[in-house]
Amino acid sequence: MQTISTQYGELIPQHTDDDLRKREILPVEYHATGAVKSVPLEKQTIFSTSIGEIPGELVSFHPNGTINRIFPLNGKLSGYWSQDDEAGLSKPVSLTTPIGLIQVKVLSVSFYDDRSLRSLTLWPGETLSVPTPVGPIEARIGISFTRDGKVRSLEPAKPTTVPTRAGEMTAYDPDAVGINGDANSLEFDEEGKVCRVITTLTKLTVVHPDGHTHCHVPENRESLCSEAEQEVVPMTVTFTKDTVSVSTDPDAAPLTLPREGHVFFAEPYLPQLANPFVELHCSV
Repeated sequence: MQTISTQYGELIPQHTDDDLRKREILPVEYHATGAVKSVPLEKQTIFSTSIGEIPGELVSFHPNGTINRIFPLNGKLSGYWSQDDEAGLSKPVSLTTPIGLIQVKVLSVSFYDDRSLRSLTLWPGETLSVPTPVGPIEARIGISFTRDGKVRSLEPAKPTTVPTRAGEMTAYDPDAVGINGDANSLEFDEEGKVCRVITTLTKLTVVHPDGHTHCHVPENRESLCSEAEQEVVPMTVTFTKDTVSVSTDPDAAPLTLPREGHVFFAEPYLPQLANPFVELHCSV
C-alpha cells in the first residue's frame, strides 16, 4: 500500500479484495506523461468538486490533474453480487448543477478539464426533470452539459415529442444503455435547437430537388427475445445548419443530404398499429 498524491489530497489505492463486491485488486493507471489517470480506492472517499461533495470508490483524472469522472460505487457484479445488492449501497447525492440543486442517485459524474460539469449518469430507475430549450423533459440514464452550463443532451425517460427543423419528432431510444451520460438520444446545438434525435416512432420524408420523395423509417431486426419476432431498430437523425443526416443502420455510414434544395418533414411512425393484436416486444 502506498498513497497517491493528487490535487484532491492523498488517495489510498485499493490493496485488498473480498469474496463479494471486490473480487480482484484493480491497478492504478497513468497517462503517458506519468500523471495519474485512474485510481480504484481502498474505501469510499469524499471529493470536493465544483458542484458539491461526491463520494467515490473509483476516480479518473485528466492529464492536468483535475477529475475526469467519479464513480461513487465500484463493486463487481457477479453470481455472488447483483445489481440489486449494489443498488442497496447507493445513496442520493446533493449537487448544485446548471439545472439547479438536485438530489439523485448517480452511477458516475464527469467533469471537463476546467472542473465544470460535463455529465451525470443516473442510477437505473432514477429520473430527473430537466429544463431544456424546448421545455422541461423527464430524463433517465444521462444528462450532459456544455462547458458554459447549457444542457447539451439527455436521455428521455419516455417518448417525447420535440420540435426540429423537419417538424415534430418523437425522441426515445429503447436500446439506450446507461454506461455513461455523455451522449444521449436528444441533443441540442449552441443555439438551443434540436440537432440530433434518436427515434423509433418518427418517419422522415425527403422531397428531392427533382420532385421525387423518399421516406426514411426505423428498420426491423430479429428480436433478442425470440427468433420468431421482429423489433424496431432506432433511427438517428442529425441536423446541422447546412445538412440533414439519417442513419437507419448502426453498422453503415449515415446518408447526408444538403438542406438547400431539399424539403424535410417528419410525421408519426407507428408500424405496430398495422397489427394491433401482436404481442409487445422486449423493447418499445
